[in-house]
Amino acid sequence: MYKKTLSCAALLWLSTSTFVVADTLNPDSNAAPQPEQLYPTLLPKEALPELAQIGQYPVGVKTVQLVNKQQFNPSSQTLEDRKLTVEVWYPTNKTPTTTPKAVYRDETRLGLPFALQGNATREAEVVNLTGQPFPLVVLSHGYTGYRTIMFYLAEHLASHGYVVAALDHTDSTNADVDMVNAPFSGFFSTLLNRSRDQQFTLDYFTSTDNFVSSIIDTQRAGLIGYSMGGYGAVNTVGGCYQFNQQTAATFTGSKDVNVINGAIALLNTCAGGQSAPAKVDPKWKAMIAMAPWGGNYQLFNPESLAKITTPTLYISGDLDDISGYKGIQSLYQQTGGDSTYMLTYHNARHNIAPHPAPHIAYQNEIDLGHYFEPAWNNTQINTINKHFALAMMDCHIKNQQDKCEFLQLNGQSNEQDAQGNPTPAWKGFAHRYATGMSWDMKKPKS
Repeated sequence: MYKKTLSCAALLWLSTSTFVVADTLNPDSNAAPQPEQLYPTLLPKEALPELAQIGQYPVGVKTVQLVNKQQFNPSSQTLEDRKLTVEVWYPTNKTPTTTPKAVYRDETRLGLPFALQGNATREAEVVNLTGQPFPLVVLSHGYTGYRTIMFYLAEHLASHGYVVAALDHTDSTNADVDMVNAPFSGFFSTLLNRSRDQQFTLDYFTSTDNFVSSIIDTQRAGLIGYSMGGYGAVNTVGGCYQFNQQTAATFTGSKDVNVINGAIALLNTCAGGQSAPAKVDPKWKAMIAMAPWGGNYQLFNPESLAKITTPTLYISGDLDDISGYKGIQSLYQQTGGDSTYMLTYHNARHNIAPHPAPHIAYQNEIDLGHYFEPAWNNTQINTINKHFALAMMDCHIKNQQDKCEFLQLNGQSNEQDAQGNPTPAWKGFAHRYATGMSWDMKKPKS
């Protein structure tokens, strides 16, 4: 890791196979900096959204290295092994009290290191707790980001009986990209690989012998993507890309027709890199796209969006100035399937998915702008994300019909209608604790 110098505030807008497994990594081994607790206090149980409460299982966590053999590298224009670091959380009941809780270490966009205190236990034993397998959920970060940027969500889902795999998208992490001197260095790789990485992660954990093979459900999985992770997730469940001459030129920075045409041929794929007509992997049973990028540039083919049948939840701030709220709305409106929903945080911008800013990010605006929401408390947004993510996964992956009721909501959360008359609180939310949100859902077709 290197320290990048702060010199260009104009970069703020960027706040956005074959399997090989290597030796397990242990990121907790670094001595400094000291871990900080981002969630020192919780709301009383009575004030928490119902499904945001911690689950019945202690959580283990392990870091592994995967290799997707012979993938196209746009930087070298050759086929190379693509290395991916993956953090895996899982339910367990074997967490010795002498074993310290996990620490998640990374760096800010300007290369400042930080360490966050987690609640999972590093290297806890993998055990079959119920006799039934646990479904997989894949977590996918934005550009730039890192695999633990939604660790709060991973730990929460694992405590409720999911195996959660969050990956560092190579070429697209804070450590990979020099946001001052070469902010676009990993962008084409991001466009090319987001969906491919997501599908590869699913394939690895559900079809190869790995350390959670004894507890994982090989037929049911969910996908959660934030920003560019959402851009990939929409594609993974069937929203095919439709880059044209103009958008390909914009995002390659080239005026060479041959380069532009080559980029179009590489990018215009679907469902993990397939050519049309593509077959979406039936193991994907639910998808959440948080502030997904791409709709603002019409990068998805409308006909393919209309054919999406995977239950889908879009989450957005109505002031999102990175992915564009209208672009996210258009994705929701074009997405087919009866089980399509949209949650809007009013007066929120783009940072609706990350954990709160680590202390060191407050030293400069570029780093703070990766996390900070001016009108919302990030902890509260994280808490609400836990609630709806669990509702989505339990309803559509585990087929728990009582959890589906948490997704059948009236339009706004403020407990009053347009005329100011009182209305009931949203299901799962305490009276007076759910203001500033709205909910849309597709009505079942006759």
